[in-house]
Amino acid sequence: MEDLKRISLIISFSLFLSCFQLLSQPSTQAAFAKSYEAEQAGNYTKAITELKRIYKADSYFVNIRLGWLYYLDKQYTVSIQYYNIAIALKPYAIEAKFGCVKPLSALGNWDKVKEQYFRILKVDHQNTVANYWLGVIYYNRKDYINAAKLFEKVVNLYPLDYDSVIMLAWTKLNLGSFADAKVLFNHSLNIRPNDSSALSGLKQLK
Repeated sequence: MEDLKRISLIISFSLFLSCFQLLSQPSTQAAFAKSYEAEQAGNYTKAITELKRIYKADSYFVNIRLGWLYYLDKQYTVSIQYYNIAIALKPYAIEAKFGCVKPLSALGNWDKVKEQYFRILKVDHQNTVANYWLGVIYYNRKDYINAAKLFEKVVNLYPLDYDSVIMLAWTKLNLGSFADAKVLFNHSLNIRPNDSSALSGLKQLK
């Protein structure tokens, strides 16, 4: 079994290196350089065109960059298509999944956003960004029980993260856990003195 795992890792690493070999070609590097230059100038159409000249369907790097550029160009559906290709090429990479969240959010497709966060957490269950924003989605849907679980996970990892602490405080308030909410609102004030959200929450507890 261990031998099979070792062979699998060797094959994966070999495929990973082959991707870098493609990017090391002068024509590929020139295309990326021109694409970055066009992006900085705000000319997303040109940035896309430069990469399309070297496009390969099996290139993770080209597909994920096209996903980003089409997102910047507000072509959200096309952006998602390229991100999905990148995700399929590297299922264990989380950057393309986070990238895909952007156009999905722009389209307001929150169920698909949730799906991406779940896929990220399947690979990296402690990922604080995915846990936090998934918690926000649950909170906005008034699913405070699931929101609390996610915010608690982030606060346990980063007790001084204001955003997670204040969201957990409001979640506890909505769950009727007033003692916990009071502690968390006061803790928020330690992190961010005179914070209006924390003060508003404490007023509601009086």
